[in-house]
Amino acid sequence: MRHQDRQGLSARAVLLACAAVLATALAAGSVIAADTTATLRKDDITSQKAPPPMARVENRDLKRARNYPEQPPTIPHQIRDYQIDRNVNKCLTCHSRTAVEQSQAPMVSVTHFMDRDGQVRGAVSPRRYFCLQCHVPQTDAKPLVGNTFRDVDAVIQEAIPGRKEN
Repeated sequence: MRHQDRQGLSARAVLLACAAVLATALAAGSVIAADTTATLRKDDITSQKAPPPMARVENRDLKRARNYPEQPPTIPHQIRDYQIDRNVNKCLTCHSRTAVEQSQAPMVSVTHFMDRDGQVRGAVSPRRYFCLQCHVPQTDAKPLVGNTFRDVDAVIQEAIPGRKEN
């Protein structure tokens, strides 16, 4: 009984079952042809071709509309070579509470000053300090897959014709 797991199977039986599953998976994998694999590459996954060019970061300082509540805003400007580590956060040069009057940049949300207990701090909370965890730069990249997303205002407008926005 010492060498049995909770279900009462010995270690040898568990190893044999794993080996059988692995052998079955390997046998099934050899039957499937490479050209049936779903991929966004649009060609055989074993071929090598040049990668597409990297998308250019938009630098227009225009805010994009958000698609859902609580969506972090995207970054509408270039951030290449911005230093963000535990000692320095280049974003706060313009977006901190004390810098927005001079920079005319939007201030970070008040939620960024709250700690995990909901207490408001005088400085940006350490858990909200690394901006690129949530915020991403806007690029001119073309979507890889189609998207039929419609925001809630469009759905309401379709459901209630003649309803006007406030």
